[in-house]
Amino acid sequence: MVQRPSPLEDMAMNCEFWKDRRVLLTGHTGFKGSWLSLWLHHLGAKVAGYSLQAPTTPSLFAEAGIAGVLQSIEGDIRDLPHLRQTLQEFQPEIILHLAAQALVGQSYKDPVETYSTNVMGTVNLFEAIRSTPSVRAVVNITTDKCYENQEWIWGYRETDALGGFDPYSNSKACAELVTAAFRSSFFHPAHFDSHHVAIATARAGNVIGGGDWASNRLVPDILQGLASGVAADIRNPGSVRPWQHVLEPLRGYLMLAERLVLQGPAYGGPWNFGPRRDDAKPVSWLADELCAIWGAGAHWRNTANELAHETTALRLDTSKSESLLGWLPVLTLQESLRLIVEWSQSRSTGADVLQLTLGQIAHYQERVLSHVD
Repeated sequence: MVQRPSPLEDMAMNCEFWKDRRVLLTGHTGFKGSWLSLWLHHLGAKVAGYSLQAPTTPSLFAEAGIAGVLQSIEGDIRDLPHLRQTLQEFQPEIILHLAAQALVGQSYKDPVETYSTNVMGTVNLFEAIRSTPSVRAVVNITTDKCYENQEWIWGYRETDALGGFDPYSNSKACAELVTAAFRSSFFHPAHFDSHHVAIATARAGNVIGGGDWASNRLVPDILQGLASGVAADIRNPGSVRPWQHVLEPLRGYLMLAERLVLQGPAYGGPWNFGPRRDDAKPVSWLADELCAIWGAGAHWRNTANELAHETTALRLDTSKSESLLGWLPVLTLQESLRLIVEWSQSRSTGADVLQLTLGQIAHYQERVLSHVD
């Protein structure tokens, strides 16, 4: 049975839990993976990352020297023998699975790569876990786009139907189904005393933060335009997105993994991590706000693209995470945007990217504590 947490206990996280924990992080060279790698390092975990090379140049992974603060293993999650060998050699207790082809646009260009990475990569990971007895908790990071989007004005709950219009979104819905099938077939909660593995999935919306250079993503595109003095191209200004700073869902992943280790499969299954309802804003609002924070001369232009489908409204219901995990978003969207501008402008003036990023992580942890108080 799930035990309802006290707000103070869970909002603040149990940072001591992570000290010396053996954590395998797939996709550690990506944007979210880089932030999570540094946070786990900050918490004192023993981290191994398994991923292809950083997907962008520049990248937060390279600029922050993340390879120097963890065991970085270059590998493809579609390579089952290598993945299995990595798990057996490192013997992780916790696995956070972020490795993915994560861009909607790229999924239209190469749907085969998207499905093979996001679906078969997930199959390979769970198959490797089957022969790694050290594993106790697995959090598979998917996306809010895994839902069958009905353009509802209310938020999607974890029990709503899966779907996905584009290859990326649909592949993540498939990864949810793969996770559920492996849990039922090989890691069933009823047999937890024999296999000792608790499994959950985490669904978050569009994350934003310093150090994101992915192509065809709103905030990186705007920041690139602001830095060069060129108007940013905005494809779908009327679309509503559940914007949140990258550290918000990452905190949810960490809290969820901790619960899986300490309380087992009662915390298994899917979980939503999204922003406050009033922070689900149109693309045009975010672009305007980001330009205002940056300063004089910042602007954008509408370049609507009718060739690629994008949802116009998508919100998450986070009642489950709030009630049963004690997780709540603590940053307003304006605060998140200010952190991004601060990160980007500090980097441009020569700040140490590692210390800059660790500093924002420490600031966020303090913000969580002040929110509880």
